[in-house]
Amino acid sequence: MASHSTALLSLCECLRGAIPQRPDWLSLIGLANETLTTPALIDFVDRFDQSLPEDVRSYVRDICQRNQIRNDRLTAQITEAVAALNDCGVTPTLLKGAATLATAPRRRRRTKIMADLDLMVEPDQVRTAIEALSDIGYAIDSQTPADSEEWRTDLKRSQDVGMIDLHRSLPGPAYFYSSSGHVLDHCQLTSIGPGSAYVPTPTYQAFLLTIHDQFQDYDYWVGGIDLRHLLDLRSLTDSPDGIHWDLLASLAPSRLARNALESQLVALAELLGVDVPLSMCSRFIPRLQFKRRLVQARFPIARWPLLAATVLDYRNYRRGVGAEYRRASRCGNATWTMPRPETLWHILEMTANHRIGKI
Repeated sequence: MASHSTALLSLCECLRGAIPQRPDWLSLIGLANETLTTPALIDFVDRFDQSLPEDVRSYVRDICQRNQIRNDRLTAQITEAVAALNDCGVTPTLLKGAATLATAPRRRRRTKIMADLDLMVEPDQVRTAIEALSDIGYAIDSQTPADSEEWRTDLKRSQDVGMIDLHRSLPGPAYFYSSSGHVLDHCQLTSIGPGSAYVPTPTYQAFLLTIHDQFQDYDYWVGGIDLRHLLDLRSLTDSPDGIHWDLLASLAPSRLARNALESQLVALAELLGVDVPLSMCSRFIPRLQFKRRLVQARFPIARWPLLAATVLDYRNYRRGVGAEYRRASRCGNATWTMPRPETLWHILEMTANHRIGKI
Protein backbone atom coordinates (compact mmCIF):
# COMPACT_ATOMS: atom_id res chain seq x y z
CA MET A 1 0.00 0.00 0.00
CA ALA A 2 2.80 2.45 0.81
CA SER A 3 4.19 2.43 -2.74
CA HIS A 4 0.79 3.39 -4.21
CA SER A 5 -0.56 5.77 -1.58
CA THR A 6 0.37 8.96 -3.45
CA ALA A 7 -1.76 7.81 -6.40
CA LEU A 8 -5.03 8.27 -4.51
CA LEU A 9 -5.86 11.74 -5.80
CA SER A 10 -4.87 10.79 -9.35
CA LEU A 11 -7.07 7.69 -9.23
CA CYS A 12 -9.98 9.78 -7.96
CA GLU A 13 -9.48 12.23 -10.83
CA CYS A 14 -9.83 9.34 -13.26
CA LEU A 15 -12.95 8.12 -11.47
CA ARG A 16 -14.35 11.65 -11.78
CA GLY A 17 -13.78 11.56 -15.54
CA ALA A 18 -10.60 13.64 -15.91
CA ILE A 19 -7.04 12.79 -16.93
CA PRO A 20 -4.62 13.66 -14.09
CA GLN A 21 -1.49 15.66 -14.82
CA ARG A 22 1.65 13.55 -15.17
CA PRO A 23 0.00 10.33 -13.98
CA ASP A 24 2.10 7.41 -12.77
CA TRP A 25 0.00 4.74 -14.42
CA LEU A 26 1.74 1.84 -12.70
CA SER A 27 1.01 3.25 -9.25
CA LEU A 28 -2.48 4.36 -10.24
CA ILE A 29 -3.50 0.95 -11.57
CA GLY A 30 -1.79 -0.69 -8.61
CA LEU A 31 -3.93 1.33 -6.22
CA ALA A 32 -7.06 0.60 -8.27
CA ASN A 33 -6.27 -3.10 -7.91
CA GLU A 34 -5.76 -2.79 -4.15
CA THR A 35 -8.98 -0.85 -3.67
CA LEU A 36 -10.94 -3.21 -5.96
CA THR A 37 -11.94 -0.30 -8.21
CA THR A 38 -10.21 -1.27 -11.48
CA PRO A 39 -13.46 -2.12 -13.35
CA ALA A 40 -14.89 1.26 -12.32
CA LEU A 41 -12.28 2.89 -14.59
CA ILE A 42 -14.04 1.54 -17.70
CA ASP A 43 -16.02 4.75 -18.36
CA PHE A 44 -12.81 6.78 -18.07
CA VAL A 45 -11.00 4.42 -20.46
CA ASP A 46 -13.83 4.51 -23.00
CA ARG A 47 -13.98 8.30 -22.83
CA PHE A 48 -10.24 8.92 -23.29
CA ASP A 49 -9.44 5.89 -25.41
CA GLN A 50 -6.89 7.55 -27.69
CA SER A 51 -5.22 9.55 -24.91
CA LEU A 52 -4.27 6.61 -22.69
CA PRO A 53 -1.47 4.05 -22.93
CA GLU A 54 -2.57 0.94 -24.78
CA ASP A 55 -1.63 -1.39 -21.92
CA VAL A 56 -3.78 0.65 -19.50
CA ARG A 57 -6.77 0.48 -21.86
CA SER A 58 -6.48 -3.22 -22.53
CA TYR A 59 -5.92 -4.13 -18.88
CA VAL A 60 -8.93 -2.20 -17.58
CA ARG A 61 -11.16 -3.60 -20.33
CA ASP A 62 -10.01 -7.14 -19.65
CA ILE A 63 -10.66 -6.84 -15.90
CA CYS A 64 -14.05 -5.25 -16.54
CA GLN A 65 -15.05 -8.02 -18.95
CA ARG A 66 -13.96 -10.73 -16.52
CA ASN A 67 -15.81 -8.99 -13.69
CA GLN A 68 -18.99 -8.81 -15.77
CA ILE A 69 -18.84 -12.57 -16.32
CA ARG A 70 -18.31 -13.12 -12.60
CA ASN A 71 -21.13 -10.80 -11.62
CA ASP A 72 -23.48 -12.48 -14.08
CA ARG A 73 -22.78 -15.72 -12.23
CA LEU A 74 -23.35 -14.00 -8.88
CA THR A 75 -26.66 -12.62 -10.19
CA ALA A 76 -27.77 -16.12 -11.18
CA GLN A 77 -26.66 -17.34 -7.76
CA ILE A 78 -28.67 -14.73 -5.84
CA THR A 79 -31.70 -15.34 -8.06
CA GLU A 80 -31.62 -19.07 -7.30
CA ALA A 81 -31.09 -18.48 -3.56
CA VAL A 82 -33.98 -16.01 -3.30
CA ALA A 83 -36.32 -18.43 -5.07
CA ALA A 84 -35.30 -21.28 -2.73
CA LEU A 85 -35.88 -19.11 0.33
CA ASN A 86 -39.26 -17.95 -0.98
CA ASP A 87 -40.31 -21.55 -1.46
CA CYS A 88 -39.80 -22.04 2.29
CA GLY A 89 -41.74 -18.92 3.22
CA VAL A 90 -38.70 -16.67 3.75
CA THR A 91 -38.33 -13.31 2.04
CA PRO A 92 -34.74 -12.13 2.58
CA THR A 93 -33.39 -8.59 2.68
CA LEU A 94 -30.53 -7.97 0.26
CA LEU A 95 -27.62 -6.01 1.71
CA LYS A 96 -24.70 -4.15 0.16
CA GLY A 97 -23.53 -5.68 -3.14
CA ALA A 98 -26.43 -8.13 -3.32
CA ALA A 99 -28.79 -5.15 -3.44
CA THR A 100 -26.71 -3.64 -6.24
CA LEU A 101 -26.89 -6.82 -8.30
CA ALA A 102 -30.64 -6.90 -7.88
CA THR A 103 -31.31 -3.33 -8.97
CA ALA A 104 -28.51 -2.02 -11.22
CA PRO A 105 -28.55 -2.37 -15.00
CA ARG A 106 -26.24 -5.12 -16.26
CA ARG A 107 -23.84 -2.58 -17.78
CA ARG A 108 -23.37 -0.91 -14.39
CA ARG A 109 -23.04 -4.17 -12.49
CA ARG A 110 -19.80 -4.87 -14.33
CA THR A 111 -18.01 -2.03 -12.55
CA LYS A 112 -18.33 -3.48 -9.03
CA ILE A 113 -16.06 -6.18 -7.66
CA MET A 114 -17.82 -8.26 -5.02
CA ALA A 115 -16.49 -10.88 -2.63
CA ASP A 116 -19.78 -12.44 -1.52
CA LEU A 117 -23.55 -12.04 -1.29
CA ASP A 118 -25.05 -10.63 1.91
CA LEU A 119 -28.59 -11.72 2.80
CA MET A 120 -30.48 -10.99 6.00
CA VAL A 121 -33.44 -12.88 7.45
CA GLU A 122 -35.39 -12.52 10.67
CA PRO A 123 -33.78 -14.32 13.65
CA ASP A 124 -36.61 -16.85 13.85
CA GLN A 125 -36.11 -17.69 10.16
CA VAL A 126 -32.41 -18.53 10.33
CA ARG A 127 -32.83 -22.30 10.68
CA THR A 128 -35.38 -22.42 7.86
CA ALA A 129 -33.12 -20.31 5.64
CA ILE A 130 -30.09 -22.54 6.23
CA GLU A 131 -32.14 -25.64 5.46
CA ALA A 132 -33.51 -24.07 2.28
CA LEU A 133 -30.02 -23.19 1.06
CA SER A 134 -28.72 -26.61 2.06
CA ASP A 135 -31.41 -28.16 -0.13
CA ILE A 136 -29.86 -26.48 -3.20
CA GLY A 137 -26.36 -27.61 -2.34
CA TYR A 138 -24.95 -25.07 0.09
CA ALA A 139 -22.83 -26.15 3.05
CA ILE A 140 -21.77 -24.09 6.06
CA ASP A 141 -18.18 -22.89 5.67
CA SER A 142 -17.99 -20.90 8.91
CA GLN A 143 -20.35 -19.56 11.55
CA THR A 144 -19.99 -17.17 14.47
CA PRO A 145 -21.11 -18.27 17.95
CA ALA A 146 -24.89 -18.28 18.41
CA ASP A 147 -24.75 -15.50 21.04
CA SER A 148 -22.65 -13.14 18.89
CA GLU A 149 -24.03 -9.63 18.57
CA GLU A 150 -23.19 -9.68 14.86
CA TRP A 151 -24.04 -13.30 14.06
CA ARG A 152 -23.56 -14.62 10.55
CA THR A 153 -22.97 -17.85 8.73
CA ASP A 154 -21.04 -18.26 5.48
CA LEU A 155 -22.41 -20.83 3.04
CA LYS A 156 -20.63 -22.12 -0.04
CA ARG A 157 -20.93 -24.42 -3.05
CA SER A 158 -18.04 -25.67 -5.11
CA GLN A 159 -19.49 -24.41 -8.41
CA ASP A 160 -20.05 -20.81 -7.25
CA VAL A 161 -17.77 -17.79 -7.51
CA GLY A 162 -18.79 -16.35 -4.14
CA MET A 163 -20.24 -17.40 -0.81
CA ILE A 164 -23.54 -16.34 0.73
CA ASP A 165 -23.18 -14.46 4.01
CA LEU A 166 -26.40 -15.04 5.92
CA HIS A 167 -27.17 -12.45 8.62
CA ARG A 168 -29.90 -12.00 11.20
CA SER A 169 -29.13 -8.31 11.91
CA LEU A 170 -27.78 -5.25 10.14
CA PRO A 171 -24.01 -4.54 10.00
CA GLY A 172 -22.37 -2.91 12.99
CA PRO A 173 -23.66 -2.39 16.55
CA ALA A 174 -27.46 -2.41 16.84
CA TYR A 175 -27.25 0.94 18.65
CA PHE A 176 -26.71 2.77 15.36
CA TYR A 177 -30.14 1.70 14.09
CA SER A 178 -32.00 2.64 17.26
CA SER A 179 -33.66 5.71 15.76
CA SER A 180 -34.50 4.37 12.31
CA GLY A 181 -37.17 1.80 13.13
CA HIS A 182 -37.41 -1.64 11.54
CA VAL A 183 -35.34 -2.24 8.44
CA LEU A 184 -38.41 -3.13 6.38
CA ASP A 185 -39.70 0.40 6.93
CA HIS A 186 -36.90 1.43 4.57
CA CYS A 187 -37.19 -1.36 1.98
CA GLN A 188 -39.10 -2.08 -1.18
CA LEU A 189 -40.27 -5.56 -2.13
CA THR A 190 -38.47 -6.23 -5.41
CA SER A 191 -38.78 -8.99 -8.00
CA ILE A 192 -35.63 -11.08 -8.31
CA GLY A 193 -36.18 -13.46 -11.20
CA PRO A 194 -39.13 -15.67 -10.23
CA GLY A 195 -38.81 -14.71 -6.58
CA SER A 196 -38.85 -11.55 -4.48
CA ALA A 197 -36.71 -9.93 -1.83
CA TYR A 198 -36.60 -6.73 0.16
CA VAL A 199 -34.15 -4.12 -1.13
CA PRO A 200 -33.29 -1.07 0.98
CA THR A 201 -34.01 2.34 -0.49
CA PRO A 202 -30.96 4.25 -1.81
CA THR A 203 -30.99 6.48 1.29
CA TYR A 204 -31.01 3.51 3.66
CA GLN A 205 -28.40 1.69 1.58
CA ALA A 206 -26.17 4.75 2.00
CA PHE A 207 -26.69 4.62 5.76
CA LEU A 208 -25.98 0.87 5.91
CA LEU A 209 -22.78 1.23 3.89
CA THR A 210 -21.61 4.01 6.16
CA ILE A 211 -22.24 2.11 9.39
CA HIS A 212 -20.65 -1.00 7.88
CA ASP A 213 -17.45 0.82 6.90
CA GLN A 214 -17.16 3.22 9.80
CA PHE A 215 -18.00 0.88 12.69
CA GLN A 216 -18.14 -2.76 11.61
CA ASP A 217 -14.90 -2.33 9.66
CA TYR A 218 -13.62 0.29 12.16
CA ASP A 219 -12.68 2.79 9.43
CA TYR A 220 -13.78 5.69 11.59
CA TRP A 221 -11.42 4.70 14.37
CA VAL A 222 -8.39 3.69 12.29
CA GLY A 223 -8.80 6.35 9.58
CA GLY A 224 -9.49 4.05 6.64
CA ILE A 225 -10.95 4.85 3.23
CA ASP A 226 -13.06 2.35 1.29
CA LEU A 227 -12.98 3.85 -2.19
CA ARG A 228 -15.13 1.07 -3.64
CA HIS A 229 -17.96 1.90 -1.25
CA LEU A 230 -17.58 5.62 -1.94
CA LEU A 231 -18.25 4.73 -5.58
CA ASP A 232 -21.33 2.82 -4.42
CA LEU A 233 -22.52 5.94 -2.59
CA ARG A 234 -21.99 8.01 -5.72
CA SER A 235 -24.07 5.51 -7.71
CA LEU A 236 -26.82 5.76 -5.11
CA THR A 237 -26.91 9.56 -5.48
CA ASP A 238 -27.28 9.08 -9.26
CA SER A 239 -30.04 6.44 -8.96
CA PRO A 240 -33.61 7.39 -9.97
CA ASP A 241 -34.73 7.84 -6.35
CA GLY A 242 -31.42 9.35 -5.25
CA ILE A 243 -30.39 10.00 -1.65
CA HIS A 244 -32.70 12.13 0.48
CA TRP A 245 -30.12 14.03 2.47
CA ASP A 246 -32.39 15.25 5.28
CA LEU A 247 -33.69 11.73 5.83
CA LEU A 248 -30.15 10.34 5.79
CA ALA A 249 -29.10 12.84 8.45
CA SER A 250 -32.09 11.92 10.61
CA LEU A 251 -31.08 8.24 10.67
CA ALA A 252 -27.96 8.98 12.74
CA PRO A 253 -28.93 8.34 16.40
CA SER A 254 -26.10 10.29 18.05
CA ARG A 255 -23.33 12.82 17.56
CA LEU A 256 -20.83 9.98 17.07
CA ALA A 257 -22.93 8.48 14.26
CA ARG A 258 -23.40 11.92 12.74
CA ASN A 259 -19.65 12.60 12.78
CA ALA A 260 -18.97 9.25 11.13
CA LEU A 261 -21.67 9.79 8.51
CA GLU A 262 -20.45 13.27 7.67
CA SER A 263 -16.81 12.09 7.53
CA GLN A 264 -17.92 9.67 4.83
CA LEU A 265 -19.79 12.42 3.00
CA VAL A 266 -16.79 14.77 3.15
CA ALA A 267 -14.72 12.05 1.47
CA LEU A 268 -17.49 11.53 -1.08
CA ALA A 269 -17.53 15.22 -1.95
CA GLU A 270 -13.78 15.84 -1.90
CA LEU A 271 -12.59 12.67 -3.64
CA LEU A 272 -15.40 11.99 -6.11
CA GLY A 273 -16.95 15.42 -6.55
CA VAL A 274 -20.46 14.49 -5.41
CA ASP A 275 -22.68 17.46 -4.61
CA VAL A 276 -23.31 16.94 -0.89
CA PRO A 277 -25.27 19.60 1.03
CA LEU A 278 -22.92 22.03 2.76
CA SER A 279 -24.60 21.39 6.10
CA MET A 280 -23.48 17.73 5.91
CA CYS A 281 -19.83 18.24 4.96
CA SER A 282 -18.65 21.40 6.69
CA ARG A 283 -18.34 20.67 10.41
CA PHE A 284 -14.91 20.62 12.05
CA ILE A 285 -14.55 17.04 13.30
CA PRO A 286 -15.70 15.32 10.06
CA ARG A 287 -13.39 17.51 7.98
CA LEU A 288 -10.51 16.87 10.36
CA GLN A 289 -11.14 13.13 10.12
CA PHE A 290 -10.97 13.40 6.33
CA LYS A 291 -7.66 15.27 6.51
CA ARG A 292 -6.38 12.53 8.78
CA ARG A 293 -7.29 9.92 6.18
CA LEU A 294 -5.46 11.79 3.43
CA VAL A 295 -2.33 12.08 5.58
CA GLN A 296 -2.46 8.37 6.40
CA ALA A 297 -2.94 7.48 2.73
CA ARG A 298 0.19 9.43 1.83
CA PHE A 299 2.24 8.48 4.89
CA PRO A 300 1.03 5.09 6.21
CA ILE A 301 3.34 5.28 9.24
CA ALA A 302 1.20 8.20 10.45
CA ARG A 303 -1.59 5.72 11.25
CA TRP A 304 -0.07 5.08 14.67
CA PRO A 305 0.22 8.63 16.06
CA LEU A 306 -3.06 9.63 14.43
CA LEU A 307 -4.94 6.98 16.40
CA ALA A 308 -5.05 9.74 18.98
CA ALA A 309 -7.78 11.32 16.84
CA THR A 310 -10.20 8.86 18.42
CA VAL A 311 -10.10 11.08 21.53
CA LEU A 312 -12.13 13.65 19.58
CA ASP A 313 -15.16 11.37 19.80
CA TYR A 314 -14.54 9.61 23.09
CA ARG A 315 -17.20 11.62 24.94
CA ASN A 316 -19.66 10.88 22.14
CA TYR A 317 -18.73 7.21 22.34
CA ARG A 318 -19.41 7.11 26.09
CA ARG A 319 -22.76 8.82 25.69
CA GLY A 320 -23.89 6.50 22.90
CA VAL A 321 -22.42 3.06 22.27
CA GLY A 322 -20.59 3.11 25.62
CA ALA A 323 -23.85 3.76 27.46
CA GLU A 324 -25.41 0.77 25.73
CA TYR A 325 -22.53 -1.44 26.82
CA ARG A 326 -22.81 -0.12 30.39
CA ARG A 327 -26.47 -1.03 30.52
CA ALA A 328 -25.78 -4.46 29.03
CA SER A 329 -23.04 -5.13 31.59
CA ARG A 330 -25.06 -3.58 34.45
CA CYS A 331 -22.48 -0.93 35.18
CA GLY A 332 -25.16 1.58 36.08
CA ASN A 333 -24.40 5.22 35.41
CA ALA A 334 -20.62 4.96 35.48
CA THR A 335 -19.26 7.94 33.56
CA TRP A 336 -15.84 6.52 32.66
CA THR A 337 -16.32 3.65 30.27
CA MET A 338 -13.41 2.32 28.30
CA PRO A 339 -14.09 0.40 25.09
CA ARG A 340 -14.03 -3.35 25.56
CA PRO A 341 -10.49 -4.81 25.60
CA GLU A 342 -11.22 -7.00 22.59
CA THR A 343 -12.36 -3.91 20.68
CA LEU A 344 -9.15 -2.01 21.49
CA TRP A 345 -7.05 -5.01 20.49
CA HIS A 346 -8.98 -5.36 17.23
CA ILE A 347 -8.41 -1.68 16.40
CA LEU A 348 -4.66 -2.11 16.98
CA GLU A 349 -4.62 -5.19 14.74
CA MET A 350 -6.46 -3.33 11.98
CA THR A 351 -4.06 -0.43 12.26
CA ALA A 352 -1.10 -2.77 11.88
CA ASN A 353 -2.44 -4.94 9.06
CA HIS A 354 -3.26 -4.09 5.46
CA ARG A 355 -6.95 -4.77 4.74
CA ILE A 356 -8.13 -5.77 1.29
CA GLY A 357 -9.96 -2.94 -0.41
CA LYS A 358 -8.96 -0.33 2.17
CA ILE A 359 -6.57 2.59 2.08
